[in-house]
Amino acid sequence: MAKINGNYEVVYIIDPAQGEEAVAATVEKFKALAEKHSSAVEVEEWGKRKLAYAIDYKTEGHYVLMSFTSDPEFPKELDRVLGITDGILRSMIVCKDE
Repeated sequence: MAKINGNYEVVYIIDPAQGEEAVAATVEKFKALAEKHSSAVEVEEWGKRKLAYAIDYKTEGHYVLMSFTSDPEFPKELDRVLGITDGILRSMIVCKDE
């Protein structure tokens, strides 16, 4: 069975206390990772926003929306990497095709 590419969106929240350079480096890291494993990568930075509720006593986060097209294996790996990256407060990946 051939792997079917899907359209995915990921929203992740970076801890802004790291500083602007670290936030920019994190955004670039995930953009590069997505470009390596998928196509049609688009990154939209929403910037610093107030969180709906405190996460680890933090009330603000730097929101980033990234959309891409890839096979179903890459989002699993991306989720794993987001989970182990310092400074990522939350992330959520959704398949827009379902």
